[in-house]
Amino acid sequence: MPTHPTPDTLVVGEALIDIVRPADGPVSEHVGGSPLNVAIGLARLQHRARLAAYIADDAHGRLIVQQLAADDVPLVDGSLTAPRTPTALADLDENGSATYEFDLTWDVPYELPTDIGHFHTGSIAAALQPGATRVADAMLLARRHATVSFDPNPRPTLIGSAPDVRAHLEQLIGYSDVVKASDEDIAWLYGADVDPAEVLRLWGRLGASLVVMTRGGDGALMHVSSTGETESVAGRSVSVADTVGAGDSFQSGLLSGLLDAGLLGSVEARDRLRAAQLADLRPAVDRAIEASAITVSRAGANPPTRDELG
Repeated sequence: MPTHPTPDTLVVGEALIDIVRPADGPVSEHVGGSPLNVAIGLARLQHRARLAAYIADDAHGRLIVQQLAADDVPLVDGSLTAPRTPTALADLDENGSATYEFDLTWDVPYELPTDIGHFHTGSIAAALQPGATRVADAMLLARRHATVSFDPNPRPTLIGSAPDVRAHLEQLIGYSDVVKASDEDIAWLYGADVDPAEVLRLWGRLGASLVVMTRGGDGALMHVSSTGETESVAGRSVSVADTVGAGDSFQSGLLSGLLDAGLLGSVEARDRLRAAQLADLRPAVDRAIEASAITVSRAGANPPTRDELG
């Protein structure tokens, strides 16, 4: 069970229907979207989470509402105001890795709740206009009463080239206490030859107290800004069904560990996070790796429950 009272987390971002097309086998439809997956992942790990999205009251939208209700994730009022519910065509290669083609619009044309302890966003919601500007404003406002986390998770087919969005994403990193990104995200943003550790240190100087880079089956690289500590964390060897939702399960596992440790969830928790050392933060990264390993071992974005964690 959590070691600290768990505050409400507001997750802001896209919810959509993944249309999964495997290398072999039939096409299937699943509820998805990176922020939605994070909200569900947090709920399954026994944290109170709400989702602010932009979907329609149509057949696809009702599937999303049903899934959120099944996992006890309330949808913020105003989320059902989009002209249509977004979709993402996910093509899987022979190794189960996914590439995406999106059909969506993104906005936040409604008031976001402020009775929260933690605010999380990322992916399309942080970069696609007109909603991206509203998300950035909400992140900054949330810092007055809550901790903030961010997953850039850039989607080049939707947001343009790296030089076009890099400054904006770095601004959002500056608003954040915790940032998680993949090695592929960092290579796209800064070039394939960049030293990832240098990028993590840069993001720490911008404002994030903890920066974590995922490396697929090879685990993660974590950097603690206040102490300058950087450590490589090994991954887990599992039989991979597919990688859909792996990074999102890592994100929810990371946030779960930090929330349980009292290092997220309030302005006071921000102070504790800033004073934390690598040994204090490592258990949260271990939980993130475990959650991600469970997810890739089964089909689709299916994050684990707390009971499934070791």
